Amino acid sequence: MALFLLLLSFSLLSISPNHALQFKEAPKFYNSPNCLSHDHTVNIAMTLDSVYLRGSMAAILSILHHSSCPDNLRFHFISASSTATCRDLNRTIATSFPYLTYYMYTLNDTTVAGLISTSIRSSLDCPLNYARNYLATLLPESVKRVVYLDDDVVLVDDIAKLAATSLGDTAVLAAPQYCNANFRSYFTPSFWANPALSMTFEGRNACYFNTGVMVIDLERWREGDFTTKITEWMELQKRMRIYELGSLPPFLLVFAGKIAPVDHRWNQHGLGGDNFHGLCRDLHPGPVSLLHWSGKGKPWARLDAGRPCPLDSLWAPFDLLETPFLLDP
Repeated sequence: MALFLLLLSFSLLSISPNHALQFKEAPKFYNSPNCLSHDHTVNIAMTLDSVYLRGSMAAILSILHHSSCPDNLRFHFISASSTATCRDLNRTIATSFPYLTYYMYTLNDTTVAGLISTSIRSSLDCPLNYARNYLATLLPESVKRVVYLDDDVVLVDDIAKLAATSLGDTAVLAAPQYCNANFRSYFTPSFWANPALSMTFEGRNACYFNTGVMVIDLERWREGDFTTKITEWMELQKRMRIYELGSLPPFLLVFAGKIAPVDHRWNQHGLGGDNFHGLCRDLHPGPVSLLHWSGKGKPWARLDAGRPCPLDSLWAPFDLLETPFLLDP
């Protein structure tokens, strides 16, 4: 009978794995004595979905754990438009983080889906990957600056430092730049062969940046109508293929060479390994404030499979998963 129940649990888990996940309640975190006033609110935007929820929970815990002013944090979660999914995610967040100040929004994924072109990984074609395009309309106008984070990150430093990044007089967003990357590889040969398109980067020191960690001035975004600018490139991509990789290239087309720099310590990315082979990666040289498991491999999946990469041990302390075998009533 015990064996039968165990097999039944595995069967149910494989049918609906995310409903089987139970998360522990996180401890409450308090402002430090030298915390700045509540006027210094830090707004954080993240997507939430059932597939990557375990990563999101770890990211939230790491942010709270390392914040000197956790009461000043405001989380803005964007989920898919399914009412049931949104309700379940809201319940999970409220149960594990009962003291968290947060807001839930839904993305009209039907509209977004019509703009998405297939990329090298099917997971990149999820409409929620494009939620960052719509933050200026999803979030209320009272939110003037936001830190956008992917759900596969862990912070080991105070997010207020990242939020305070200077955007200068004109920059709409800030992110770590990687000018040693082969920027041309993010676009197809037909893009570079077309002068009308390749001239887009004329006069710009266009460098790669990862859109999983950004500080965005939403006031400037709204004033410049940058959602429309990104959408126009996505519409062109539907007519003639000018890039291969998901939601990143439209951002590069609009913003590369025009962003404010952020120290590389705030996006030690690529820890998910090679997109095709899932190889383990090492940290980039230098200090670390944020670890980012971008790429195919996610730390929770590798840990569960008993085949973790060495750096996955840095993610594990923030895992709030209770057990994968406790089923919802």
